[in-house]
Amino acid sequence: MRPIWKGAVSFGLVNVPVRLYSATENHDISFRQVHRTDGGRIKYQRVCSIDGELVSYDDIAKGYETEDGDMVVLTDADLADLPSRTSKEIAVEKFVPQDQIDPMLLDKSYYLEPDKAAAKPYVLLRDALESEQRMALVTVSLRTRMTMAVLRVRDGVIVMQTMLWPDEVRSPDFASLGEDQHATDKELAMAHLLVDQLAGDYDPEEYEDDYAQAVEALVKAKVEGGEVKDLPKPAEETGEVVDLLAALAKSVEKAKASRGESVAEPEKAPAKKVVAKKKAG
Repeated sequence: MRPIWKGAVSFGLVNVPVRLYSATENHDISFRQVHRTDGGRIKYQRVCSIDGELVSYDDIAKGYETEDGDMVVLTDADLADLPSRTSKEIAVEKFVPQDQIDPMLLDKSYYLEPDKAAAKPYVLLRDALESEQRMALVTVSLRTRMTMAVLRVRDGVIVMQTMLWPDEVRSPDFASLGEDQHATDKELAMAHLLVDQLAGDYDPEEYEDDYAQAVEALVKAKVEGGEVKDLPKPAEETGEVVDLLAALAKSVEKAKASRGESVAEPEKAPAKKVVAKKKAG
């Protein structure tokens, strides 16, 4: 694993240099959209929804859509004035009981590895969290934006989990569930019986992603059966690059023309010198 962030955990006067690693990975099956007849990938162009013109990367800006449906274009200068942090510090704000953190607020998980020289203060923090059965509520700057997170211990390693902001968790409002609706004593007794019948401990080895396995088996069978589309070789894709460059160049010329600037004629490449090779004597 490669670290994605380097910094230090600070609590009180203690500083623990650490490296951050992604603790999870996504194994979701993703399919590509392709042409049914030849298997070619479907590509999408950056087209303006108003004038239908192809837009180059240089002309793409960030836009914020208001509740009324209006669009506010934000420039790089606008974004530069926004509050951002580049601190390399995981600052402990307070130590809170584990049951006070709603799992709904927890987001992405990261492992914290200490520098070799910082193993002792790392272990001190780890053991303190475990013995007190608390989480460390921290602030950390990831990708220039400050966020809240918690530090907890898993399998002897400190894990940092970023948190959603409270207003990012939606409130359920279902008309079909009224406050005066409750199960009867008889229904509850039967439910308790069912729970007792299905009670057990969680064992991750008992569960597997049968969908992913089925997709892999299906693909393997099609490959072995010769049901594979021959896609163009890389050498044949150079034409697409040239077309893209031509489209970008045309966009630049059009932009200059709209500003009243003169469009320079394309320069001709200098003729290559032909050097005669000497015959071997």
